[in-house]
Amino acid sequence: MKKYILLLILGLLITSCKEDKEVSSMNVKNWTKRYANINPKDSLEYGKSYLSIYSQIYSVSEHKTHSLTAMVSLRNTSDTDTIYLLKANYYDTHGKSVRTYFKKPIYLAPLETTEIIIDEIDTEGGTGSNFIFEWKTPKGCPEPLFEGIMNSTKGQQGLSFSTQSKRIK
Repeated sequence: MKKYILLLILGLLITSCKEDKEVSSMNVKNWTKRYANINPKDSLEYGKSYLSIYSQIYSVSEHKTHSLTAMVSLRNTSDTDTIYLLKANYYDTHGKSVRTYFKKPIYLAPLETTEIIIDEIDTEGGTGSNFIFEWKTPKGCPEPLFEGIMNSTKGQQGLSFSTQSKRIK
């Protein structure tokens, strides 16, 4: 009997020590390695882009949703110039701010890509979530590309699709 009680207590201890999983997989330490100081006198051009993201989609009816993992790909399309991302703001279906991904501007070297992962368990964004990105590039430099790749797999079934950003400023 003592063995069973000991096993029960041990089992409870193990499950109670389980760490809470982050709902957005990008570690803040990754952004701090990329922080950039932008000189206000630099002749950089400002831009703003919109990207739709689907952390959930409807399934069967409007009353049932299916959660997805979303990978937001931030790409420097220039093969010669470094670009700067000023903000990456994530909004939910109703336009309410969910989170901001970096506090200071970050850089992307020529042809470099970085990602933001929105875990499948993160349903804060809902069926109509979106991003607004603000960025600066040298004159004549191609603008950055922001893409969303959403996917989910259950058993032998898989679902995936993508979205691309639209420049809004």
